[in-house]
Amino acid sequence: MSGQLVREGHSGTGPGPITPDGCAVELYTRLSAGTEPEVIGSVLRPGASVLELGCGAGRVTHSLVARGFEVTAVDESAQMLERVRGARTVRSPIEALDLGEERFDAVVLGSFLVHTSDHRVREGLLATCRTYVKDDGAVVIQREGADYHCDLPREREDLAAGCTIRILSAEPVGDGVNEVRAEYVFEDARWTQTFRSRVLSVERFEAYLGEAGLLVDRYLTPDGVWVLARPERP
Repeated sequence: MSGQLVREGHSGTGPGPITPDGCAVELYTRLSAGTEPEVIGSVLRPGASVLELGCGAGRVTHSLVARGFEVTAVDESAQMLERVRGARTVRSPIEALDLGEERFDAVVLGSFLVHTSDHRVREGLLATCRTYVKDDGAVVIQREGADYHCDLPREREDLAAGCTIRILSAEPVGDGVNEVRAEYVFEDARWTQTFRSRVLSVERFEAYLGEAGLLVDRYLTPDGVWVLARPERP
């Protein structure tokens, strides 16, 4: 992380480079996309233009490209973007993204980024979503499930990647924010990540979207983690 500004409350350990928000580049090249591309693709027309915000190393990007979508992948880490294939890449913080007059059929904000602990950053993330989605387009957002910060520690298996993912703890640090510790264990490597996450009720989440000019169309998964929003019409 030399030469980069580490974000308060964010850190990571393990082999290879670590981004300022605690994400290990090699780890994110190994994790599988799971069902995320299917969920996202289910609300898009064939060949749709997609702006993927916070694409990382292309974990979901590559599956979207393989499904025929035209993807512009945005991340602030040059080391992450070096791993992305088949998509146009743009290096930028999401909240500062400047693509001029371009607009997209869909904007994707995954990785629970909407739960950022910084109110100003969250406002910027959602403003970017609203700015770059077409008026008749879709904004697909990933939010934390209702029990994300409860009943810890817990773990799940990413069988496709051969990894055990553990959420070890979520300790309150004030103002509705928890500091979350996660661990990723492979046979040959282990990574940890610590990050800050703001707990958002459904009501608060929908209110924040409304403030950004977005309205929830429907929840795409039974657990409420994936959400389809639409631009509010004037």
